[in-house]
Amino acid sequence: MTNRENETNQGASSAASRASDATGASEADTPNDAVYQGPLAAEDVQTLREESQAYETVDDKLEAQSATSQLQNMLVESDFDPNQVPEQPRELASEAKNTPIDWGIVGIAGVLVAAVVLWGLLAPDSFGNFASNGLNFVVGDFGWAFVLFGTVFVIFVVCIAFSKFGSIKLGAIDEEPEFSTPSWIAMMFAAGMGIGLMFYGASEPLNYYKSGVPGHNPSEVGSSMAHALFHWTLHPWAVYAIVGLAVAYSTFRMGRKQLISQAFVPLIGQKRADGWLGRVIDILSIFATVFGTAASLGLGAIQIRAGLQASGLIDNPTNSVVIGIVLVLTLAFLLSAMSGVGKGIQYVSNANMALAALLAIFVFILGPTVSILNLIPGSVGNYLQYFTEMIGRTAESNNGEAAEWLSSWTIFYWSWWVSWSPFVGMFLARVSRGRSVREFCTGVLLVPTGVSVVWFAIFGGTAIHLEQQGNSISGESSEVELFNLLHTMPGGFIAGIVAVILLATFFITSADSASTVMGSMSQNGATDAKPWLSAAWGALTAAVGLTLLLSNPDSLSNLQSITIVVASPFLLVVIGLMFAIYRDLSTDVIYLEYRESQAFQRKLARERRLHREYQRAEALKARRNELLHLGRKKK
Repeated sequence: MTNRENETNQGASSAASRASDATGASEADTPNDAVYQGPLAAEDVQTLREESQAYETVDDKLEAQSATSQLQNMLVESDFDPNQVPEQPRELASEAKNTPIDWGIVGIAGVLVAAVVLWGLLAPDSFGNFASNGLNFVVGDFGWAFVLFGTVFVIFVVCIAFSKFGSIKLGAIDEEPEFSTPSWIAMMFAAGMGIGLMFYGASEPLNYYKSGVPGHNPSEVGSSMAHALFHWTLHPWAVYAIVGLAVAYSTFRMGRKQLISQAFVPLIGQKRADGWLGRVIDILSIFATVFGTAASLGLGAIQIRAGLQASGLIDNPTNSVVIGIVLVLTLAFLLSAMSGVGKGIQYVSNANMALAALLAIFVFILGPTVSILNLIPGSVGNYLQYFTEMIGRTAESNNGEAAEWLSSWTIFYWSWWVSWSPFVGMFLARVSRGRSVREFCTGVLLVPTGVSVVWFAIFGGTAIHLEQQGNSISGESSEVELFNLLHTMPGGFIAGIVAVILLATFFITSADSASTVMGSMSQNGATDAKPWLSAAWGALTAAVGLTLLLSNPDSLSNLQSITIVVASPFLLVVIGLMFAIYRDLSTDVIYLEYRESQAFQRKLARERRLHREYQRAEALKARRNELLHLGRKKK
C-alpha cells in the first residue's frame, strides 16, 4: 500500500469512526472528554463524511507545492535529518530459525521420483517408448517456442542489466557480496555446465565440421564453431539468469522464502504462492532437478569410465567399476554438501577452476597454439555473422531438412537448459546475495560465455585441426574423444588423469549444488537447509542415476528425454518470471527514488526556467523605466 493510500485510509477511518459513534453510540458509551456528547444530527454526520473525502494527504500537499518550496522546507526543517532515518532492516524468511520441513512437498516429489525409477526398471521398453514419443512431441510441436523465447530471454536479461533497474541490490542497500568475485564465478560456472563442457568441448565442433549444419557444407570451421558457441554461451545462461534473478530479488531484497513459487508473488499474490499453485511449482522444481542432475551425473560417470579405459588404468571397465565410481563420488559430494555452500562447495569449485585452467593451458601450449589464437576472435566473429540465421532456424528451414538436426541439437539443448534452470537458477541466487542487478546479469551472462569461447577454441579448435591433419580423434562414442585428443600430445597420459580428476570434481560440485537447492526447496526455502536433508536428496539423485544407468544400454538417453518432457512446462515458468521480475523491480524503493528524482528535477528545472524568464522580464522592465526616466530628464 502506498503512503497516499495509507494516509487516506487512516483519515477516512477516523472520520468514519466518529460518524459511526455519532449515529450508533449512546451517551454512556461516549468518553467524558469527547468533543461530541450524544448522537449527532444527520447533517453533522454528512459533514464528517465530506471531511473524510476531502482529507489531504502529505503527498497531496507536496504535489501542490512547488519544487522550490519543497527544497526550502527540507533545508529549514530542524527536526528532519535524513542520516537519522536509515533503511529499515528487512527480516529474511529464508534465514528464520527452525524452519520446518514441508513434508507434503518432500513426500509428493519423492513418490513421483520413485514411480519413474520403478517404471524404468520394471518396464524399460514402455519407459523408453514413452520417453522417445514425449521428446518427439515436445520438439516437434513446441520447438518453435523454445527457439523464439530462447532469444527473447537473452534480450530481456540485457535490457534489465542496462536499464535503470541495474543499480538495485539483491539484498539491503548497503549490503556487500557474500562471496568474493573469483569464488562467485567459480561456483556459478561449476554448477552450470562444467561436466557438459568436458563432454562436448571437443566432440561437438568436430561433429559439425565432419557432418555440416543445415545450410552449410561439411569442413566449414566458421559455421562449426559458431553453432557450438550458440548452444553454450548467451542463450543457456540467459535462462539461468532469469530464474536466478527472480529468486535472488524475491529472497534477499523482498525477504520472501527462497522458493521459485515465491518469486511469482507479484503476479499471483501471496495466498496462491503459498497455496496449491506454489506447491505445484516447487514440486516440479525438485522433480526436474533430480532427473536433470541424475542425467548429468550419468554423463560424468560414463566419461570417467572412458578416461580410465583410455589411460590404460582399467581394461574394459565393467558395471561394477561404474558403481564404484558413483559411490565414491557420491560420498565425496555428500560430505561437501553437508559442509555448506561457504565451505565445501566453494573450495571444490575453486579447485575446479584451477584444474580446468591447467588442462586448457596444457592443450593450448602443446596443441596448435596459433590456430587456437586465430579461432578465439574468429569464432566470436562467426557467431555474430551467423547469429540471425541461427536464432531464426526452425523446422521449416532449408525446405524442412533442418527439422531432424534441430531436434538433435538446438531444440534439445534449449529444452535441456530449461530443465536445469530450477536448480542452476536457485543456486545462482544463493551465491549472489549482495550483488547489484546489473552486476548479476552481466556476470552470469558474459563471464561463462567468455570462458566457453576460450574452452571451445582450445578443445574444439584442436580437434578440428587434428582432423584437418589426418589425425582424427573420432571414436565410437563422444566420451572418448577428449582423451583421444589429450593422448596425441606429449604427457597426454598425465593430462588424461587430470581430466578424470576434473570430471570427478565437476561431478561433485554439480551434485552437491543440486542437493543444497533441493534441501532448501524441501525446507520452506531455508537458505541453509538441514545438512541431512540435502544429503538425503543427493543420495536419492545418485541412486536414480546409477539405477537407470545400469538398467539397459539406452537408459541414459531415456533419462535425458524424460527429464526434458517433464521439465518442458518450465518454459512457461521462465516466461512468467520475466513479468514477475519487472513487476517487482518497478516497485523497488531505489527505482522509485530514481523516478521521483527525475520528476523533481524536471519540476525544479521548469521553475528555474520560469524564474529566469521572470528575472529577465523584470530586468527589461527596469531598463525601460530607466530609459524613460532619462528621456524625461533630457526634455
